[in-house]
Amino acid sequence: MAQGPSPPQRSRDFGGTRQALWAGVRLAFGVPAVVLSASYLGFGALAQQVDLEIWHALFSVVTAWALPGQVALVELYADGASILAIAVAVALTNARLLPMAITLMTLVRAPGTPRWQYYLAAHWVAVTGWALAMRDCPAMPPEQRRPFFMGISLVLWTVSLLGTALGFALAGSVPSYITLGLVFLNPIYFMLVVAGDVRGVSRILAAVLGALAGPLLYLATPDWSLLLTGVGVGSLAYLVGQARAGRT
Repeated sequence: MAQGPSPPQRSRDFGGTRQALWAGVRLAFGVPAVVLSASYLGFGALAQQVDLEIWHALFSVVTAWALPGQVALVELYADGASILAIAVAVALTNARLLPMAITLMTLVRAPGTPRWQYYLAAHWVAVTGWALAMRDCPAMPPEQRRPFFMGISLVLWTVSLLGTALGFALAGSVPSYITLGLVFLNPIYFMLVVAGDVRGVSRILAAVLGALAGPLLYLATPDWSLLLTGVGVGSLAYLVGQARAGRT
């Protein structure tokens, strides 16, 4: 189950929606932008190495913007998989974004906001922006939360496009092991952001059991290990947390 980091204790009021938008932009311009642009530099290089066109790579950022799913697309394309197989694999890989979008859209909801703005915000849900928003938004007035998230996402989406284009152009001069290493920067950063604010029994249990069960399940079933770990351990941690909350 997707659960964000615990909300900060200090209230944060930026004074208006425009100020909240720019606060999100300023937050994203830093380590998040550097990490994500570097990760997509690796993705752009991977796309070029399997003979995709640059517009294929950029289009995947515009429409999907989920690095694990995009990497799966590139690898399956390189293996000669069918379009149906690629679509199913990418859909399953990106299914993790559904509970993330649900939790975030519930958090950023504010009276008087047109529905189309929520659809746009949901399209921009990605792990880095989601983690930062779930960490900071609970301390803000409801009407400032969505603009704050959109400010983060606008920057990160833009640097993802630029990183992809640059990686595609530099593919011939980047060793493959560096390319793969860059791709994994973003999941590592996301893990550190979430781990830095892990509180509560369910979250700690999910992190510990996931770290233990993931490698063991991979040895048993490499193709299904990630899905089984996420669904199984996440559900177990959630149920334990609910049980403890019911006793208090």
